[in-house]
Amino acid sequence: MSILAERGHARPATPVPAQPRPVRVLRGRRGEVQRPPTRARVVAGRRPAGAPCAAPRRVPVRWPWLAALAVASCLVVTGLGFIGGGTAAEAPVPAETATVSVGQGDTLSSIAARFAPESDPGAVVARIKELNRLDGAVLVPGLPLTVPVAGGVPAP
Repeated sequence: MSILAERGHARPATPVPAQPRPVRVLRGRRGEVQRPPTRARVVAGRRPAGAPCAAPRRVPVRWPWLAALAVASCLVVTGLGFIGGGTAAEAPVPAETATVSVGQGDTLSSIAARFAPESDPGAVVARIKELNRLDGAVLVPGLPLTVPVAGGVPAP
C-alpha cells in the first residue's frame, strides 16, 4: 500500500468534505422577482404617494347636504313652472263657429288670432283644419272657411 499512497492514486477510507463554494452577495434588486416597469412596488402593504396605481382618497358623502340640494332644486323647478305657466291658463277653443271668407294674404294663424284671440292659436288652427278637412292645402282668397269664434268677437 505504501506504493499506491506515494503515487497519489489511492483513495482515503473516509470521505473528505468538499470545500464550500463562495456565496455571492446580491446587492440591490437583482435577486428579486422582476416586475414590469409600470407596476408600483408594494412595500409593507403601502403604495408610494406618487405611484400611478395609487388609489385616490375617497371623500365621504354627506347625505344631508345631498338631500337638501335635491329638495332645493325641486323647489326651484316648481317655482319656475308656476312663473312661466301663464300660457297654460288660456281659454279653450270656442265651440261657436261661423263661416268666413279668406282674404288676400290671410293665413290660418292670422284667422285664428282674429276670431279667437284669447285661445291658443295652435289649437284653433288645428280645429279649423278639422272643421274644413284641410291637410296642408293652400288658402285661396275668397275660399269659405268654418272657424271657431269667441263670444266677444263679432261674426263677419
